[in-house]
Amino acid sequence: MTYADAIRLQKNIAQKVVAAKDDFDNISSICGVDIAYSGDSNSNAAFCSAVIIDRNMQKLIESVNLQTIVKYPYVPGLLMLREAEPIFYTLKMLKNTYDLLLIDGHGLLHPRKCGLACYIGVTLDKPTIGIAKSRLCGRVLPDGFVELDGEILGYALSKKLYISVGHRVTLKTAIALVKELGVEPLRLADINSKKNKKKSALD
Repeated sequence: MTYADAIRLQKNIAQKVVAAKDDFDNISSICGVDIAYSGDSNSNAAFCSAVIIDRNMQKLIESVNLQTIVKYPYVPGLLMLREAEPIFYTLKMLKNTYDLLLIDGHGLLHPRKCGLACYIGVTLDKPTIGIAKSRLCGRVLPDGFVELDGEILGYALSKKLYISVGHRVTLKTAIALVKELGVEPLRLADINSKKNKKKSALD
């Protein structure tokens, strides 16, 4: 896929994102997925981890790990090219279902309103929230909301945590859920991915 193809795909996916309503019933289990790279973010070796935790008990239900090779370098605004395939493969390994997916990346808070969380969420048709560690675009308002071209597309929970809609959830609910649940699924996935990267280096 060329970069031009990816941009066209993003624009198409953006039209399919459901962000005006909460399109789910109960959320009892949450999945988080993250990727670590050997060396820097442009390394071809990727270590992807996914974990599912119980919402009420916050206990670990399942954890899976995958080492793979990525085909594209990191390009700002096109993280989906690099990380979507490893994430899809890793999520397919899960034996348990989950009600909400947390992605380490942006959702609608993206120049083309289609960050990694939107692409994954729409493709899998899962309620999805994007939680990024840095701001790609937009302006943070005094109340914490992030505005881009006159639209509120995200929320800065801190200077290192930006929330935006991935799919099938409103921004209001996404913020409330992250404030309630924290980022434990992503934290565990991050720990696991780094552990597997370290283990691979020692093998």
